Amino acid sequence: MSDGGPATVLLVDDEEPLVRLYENYLEERYRVVTATSGEAALSVADESVDVALLDRRMPGMHGREVLRGLREAGVDCRVAMLTAVEPTAAIVDMPFDDYCIKPVDQAELEALVELLLERATYDEQSQRFFALASKKATLEVAGERSTPEYEELCAELAEVRREIDATLDAVGAEAAFTDLA
Repeated sequence: MSDGGPATVLLVDDEEPLVRLYENYLEERYRVVTATSGEAALSVADESVDVALLDRRMPGMHGREVLRGLREAGVDCRVAMLTAVEPTAAIVDMPFDDYCIKPVDQAELEALVELLLERATYDEQSQRFFALASKKATLEVAGERSTPEYEELCAELAEVRREIDATLDAVGAEAAFTDLA
């Protein structure tokens, strides 16, 4: 919400009727930018984009490549994969914030965008924690717990949790001593 106006949501899906439906769901609350290909998405994505909702499976440039392109271009937005592709351990190394299986209704889509906008206000460490937790939950729902990638994800999540706890402990101690001064 870089300019003080409504948040900007980038919708990317090769199914134009679905893009229009999602646009209709969101346009009253957000500024919505749409693209029906990965290439088009990267051409319209800029610093004004707060949330990107990406389909994973598109002809030409897949959602994974669009995601990589957004990150490489420095577009600092929260990203959800909004897709019909069932998740596998391959999602572990994808730098997204959330994963949602289509179809979604208006309430689900609005809740997803609101969640991502809320996470954008968090510090980097907390954003990383919630992105990892989302991947873990996504893989668990898909029954993908028996992979080395899942185990590595769990270990990384535990480490980030320890870091957050240490930060909270330090902040709590500093606050306690500040009160004494």
